[in-house]
Amino acid sequence: MKPNAISRRKFVKAAALGALATPMLNTKTVFSQAGAFNWKRFSGQSIEVSLTLGPRATNLRTHEKEFTELTGIKVGSEVVPEQQHRQQQVIQFNSGNPQFDVTSVSWHVQKRLFGKSKWLIDMKPLLADSQLTAPDYDWPDFTAGGVRWATQADGRMDTLPANIDPWMIYYNKELFAAKGLAFPRTFEEIVMAAEKLTDKSAGIYGWVSRGLKNANVPVWTSFMLGHDVDPVDPKTVKLQTTTDGSVAAAEYYKKLNREYAPPGTVGFNWNEAQTSFSQGKIGMWIDGIGFAPPLEDPTKSRVVGKVGYAVMPQGPRARHSATFGDGIGVAAGSKKKEAAYLYCQWATSKLMSNRLLQSGGGSPCRASPYKSAEVIAGLKMPREWLSCLEASTAIGRPGLPEIVPVTEFRDVFGVGLTNTIGGADARAEMQKATEAFAPVLAKSEA
Repeated sequence: MKPNAISRRKFVKAAALGALATPMLNTKTVFSQAGAFNWKRFSGQSIEVSLTLGPRATNLRTHEKEFTELTGIKVGSEVVPEQQHRQQQVIQFNSGNPQFDVTSVSWHVQKRLFGKSKWLIDMKPLLADSQLTAPDYDWPDFTAGGVRWATQADGRMDTLPANIDPWMIYYNKELFAAKGLAFPRTFEEIVMAAEKLTDKSAGIYGWVSRGLKNANVPVWTSFMLGHDVDPVDPKTVKLQTTTDGSVAAAEYYKKLNREYAPPGTVGFNWNEAQTSFSQGKIGMWIDGIGFAPPLEDPTKSRVVGKVGYAVMPQGPRARHSATFGDGIGVAAGSKKKEAAYLYCQWATSKLMSNRLLQSGGGSPCRASPYKSAEVIAGLKMPREWLSCLEASTAIGRPGLPEIVPVTEFRDVFGVGLTNTIGGADARAEMQKATEAFAPVLAKSEA
């Protein structure tokens, strides 16, 4: 097999989860393929875009001027840290007069809430309108997984598919080599490696992950999936957060973050963990694969060329990568819906999807870049990153339950997990959190 080739079997597995993108196209001609399609139809309008801080937002803002040149539509964009962004969205939508026309949506947290509230317009009629959707947008290129994520239970599609983000483990090859360690094959070996790597007198720690309440829950669920347990049973919508597997996952979380993580980890979100790992004194960091680019940037990182990209190891009963995803949609209250839709169309175009993949900032919901030697040749990340992305996607499983009160779920269990870092009993904290959240879940499903 050629170095850039990907087996059909692996491609199909990855496509099923919406992880792939499409071939790179010349930036000057990519949109000219639309022929008579009028991208300038809404020239002179201005739209406001609200995005979640992260690599996907960076990709869009970097090329924002191209959209304006293409359409004549001016863009005012705002990037807000994820937790604040989600709170801000709810406040603005509930006000009945959101200050943005377009917004990114974290499916794994917001899908059911946005769908129930109908805060965003249905994209299907716009996709079917040849005056609004360019012929080269190529809707069939979107993978089944991405389309499934973007579609609500009632059949409305209130976002266009943007990105699927599998979780994996970043590791420092230099630190592992210094201790003569191979990358862990199991959860138990993760703990063993973290212990051997930790040298507090030298400021070296074997592990770092999110410790901040709410943000920390996906770390716990990543270990939970290795016990073949979902936090909420998808069929019965019953909590499974006090099972032996769930408690064992909380014990892994407690031990790694209490004994082998740097001081202050209790307040870490992904960005603090990323910064800590980039300084070269952390052995392992678990998080989304889209957070890799700064680690390979010599102006931001001391671990350039030393980073290993590894698939989540085998758990006691299963091997899964917790997956998350993002879409982008148009506010139902926008007075410039058509112009806003053109932005969403551009944001999820082949060109922008290719750029996202090549930057290492995510895994777009299109199904063709892995077949394109040109796209892969332009990848800014190590080929190991690409292999990890492919393998992680093939064993992907949702990292959070698809329920309306996902934020409350993360808040309640996040507090429990944070308490374990302080020394609290993991089982008692999971029991307490379960009892507190059960009525919230029941009410939301009534």
